[in-house]
Amino acid sequence: MLTLEQSQRALAAAEAHAVAIGVPVNIAIVDAGVHLTAFARMDGAVLGAIDVALGKARTAALFRIPSESVWDYCKPAAPAPTLELSNGGLMAFPGGLPLTAADGTFLGAVGVSGGAPSQDREIAKAATQTL
Repeated sequence: MLTLEQSQRALAAAEAHAVAIGVPVNIAIVDAGVHLTAFARMDGAVLGAIDVALGKARTAALFRIPSESVWDYCKPAAPAPTLELSNGGLMAFPGGLPLTAADGTFLGAVGVSGGAPSQDREIAKAATQTL
């Protein structure tokens, strides 16, 4: 189970990394049941990226893989084209990563949006390194 303390620690690590690289983002943390446990919209973060951050976290949690990896399944000519239309809409972009405990137990996911795809991924990775 993803605790509030773990969620807040992951959120703080992501936010600190975003500040360090100078990129204001939206950060969403969800538990294994895909319920929001923590969220931050940094000053200056794009409002339209709020839903994208949550979508990336949901996507990573639902499939227990990085959100960008879902594209390998849903792109044209892939095994499940249009998969991104399922589950209320998936976000197959970089920036959503699963959160796991030290013993490998799946806890939930983080989603970051507002920077370039590589920046979102980098910021999300900072959150994963706190658990």
